[in-house]
Amino acid sequence: MPVTQSEEKVIVIDFGGQYNQLVARRVRECNVYCEIYSYKTPIEQIRAMGAKGIILTGGPNSCYEEGAPSASPELFNLGVPVLGLCYGAQLMAHVLGGKVERASAREYGKTEVFVDTSSPLFTGITDRRGTDPTAESGGGHEVSTICWMSHFDYISKLAPGFEAVAHTDNCPVAAAQDLSRDLYAIQFHPEVLHTMEGSRMLHNFVRNICGCAGTWRMDSFVEKTIEEVRAKVGSGKVLLALSGGVDSSVLAALLAKAVGKQLTCVFVDHGLMRKNEGDEVEAVFGEKGSFDVNFIRVNAGERYFARLAGVEEPERKRKIIGEEFIRVFEEEARKIGAVDFLAQGTIYPDVVESGLGGESAVIKSHHNVGGLPDYVDFKEIIEPLKYLFKDEVRKAGLELGLPDYLVYRQPFPGPGLGIRVIGEVTPDRVRIVQDADYIYREEIAKAGLEKLPDQYFVALTNTRSVGVMGDERTYDYAVVLRAVDTVDFMTAEASNLPYEVLQKVMSRIINEVRGVNRVFYDLTSKPPGTVEME
Repeated sequence: MPVTQSEEKVIVIDFGGQYNQLVARRVRECNVYCEIYSYKTPIEQIRAMGAKGIILTGGPNSCYEEGAPSASPELFNLGVPVLGLCYGAQLMAHVLGGKVERASAREYGKTEVFVDTSSPLFTGITDRRGTDPTAESGGGHEVSTICWMSHFDYISKLAPGFEAVAHTDNCPVAAAQDLSRDLYAIQFHPEVLHTMEGSRMLHNFVRNICGCAGTWRMDSFVEKTIEEVRAKVGSGKVLLALSGGVDSSVLAALLAKAVGKQLTCVFVDHGLMRKNEGDEVEAVFGEKGSFDVNFIRVNAGERYFARLAGVEEPERKRKIIGEEFIRVFEEEARKIGAVDFLAQGTIYPDVVESGLGGESAVIKSHHNVGGLPDYVDFKEIIEPLKYLFKDEVRKAGLELGLPDYLVYRQPFPGPGLGIRVIGEVTPDRVRIVQDADYIYREEIAKAGLEKLPDQYFVALTNTRSVGVMGDERTYDYAVVLRAVDTVDFMTAEASNLPYEVLQKVMSRIINEVRGVNRVFYDLTSKPPGTVEME
């Protein structure tokens, strides 16, 4: 675990809200360790955690309905500050004697909220119409800010001991507090970027109200985890299936620093990676790389293409790719023989989404949690990254000395380009996606936009159409450019990329990628679409 009993932490109680992981990430941005737990977690277990603060998330239910997620009144009498967000705020009011009712009109989206800066929760919040010196000094003054609302219900009657400290034109209690018990309720979502000063509000709660010192940092995490892994492994052998993605690469680097040649990395190159990525992985972890490990590269592209011949249905492709990986990895594992530890690049969202943390729902079938390979002769699983979010994994990678092109690699699905090729997966169709995607990423980088979309890539459709190139008619494929902006990948909007960049990408793909005569840009949001194109 990346926090010891002596260190401080804040816990997030999840009531099914879509932003639960984002809340925890925002707390960690305050350099305070944070974990997510289901609302079903027994109160005795919560008490035993010794948290310095508790945050209750939003959720889709109405707290007054029968069977809705609830909380014990004891939760609010543990002697630590509690902050309720949206559903968490309503639940706090409901449980402690207030009243929550259905609003006559729903508030959704960016909303003007008037907050009282005399509240310790809103100290330092500035008026969006201009800096207010009394707000900066915490002198107490009502200022206007923009927050993200998403609610049908509202607190119609405050619980005993509470006072309202924020309101909107339609919502009389946008925030409330009971200072005597350090209880705070916010009707909006401070964790999302749409709330102008949400980070400051959460900082006020975590650092000022809860009294956390903010000493949890990535460099100390890396140092401590290396020591823990070294002590745990001792003289044992470790086996890692290195995919070349961010998570497994950071894990390989961390294990290399901890145990060196006691680690064997098996890199199965299925021929479905992005252009040059297989060679890039080998350059870092192979013989000429900077990490002293046993590195085995298996070039299994032909095997995969043979298994995928004639297969068009997305889920069947996923299963074939996963099954073939198992076969290849099993063959290599048998050559290696018994090992003491099998390492996995599980990260915290994997843990939460697999039902081991909060209330999050379903994950895709190619996910790396749950399908432990029982054919490998090992004694124990080690997952040193399983309490980190993706952005924290990247920071750890930089601390470990991984190159930027590995650390900031775009998110990539387990089945690789197999699900970015619509229809049958063949070497030539994969080549088209690799070449087109390489151009797309190159032009995004040239334009200085590589850190703006949260994910961007090219997919190949199974649509062919007539075109004219030079003096000849063509009958070639259409490719789709995808770029999305998202906070948590549960919802996403198409990125508003500059038209001139899209034009340049289109022109280069048409001219440089054999087999393509049309380029589309996908404007579909999630929902109803998904981020990937399968």
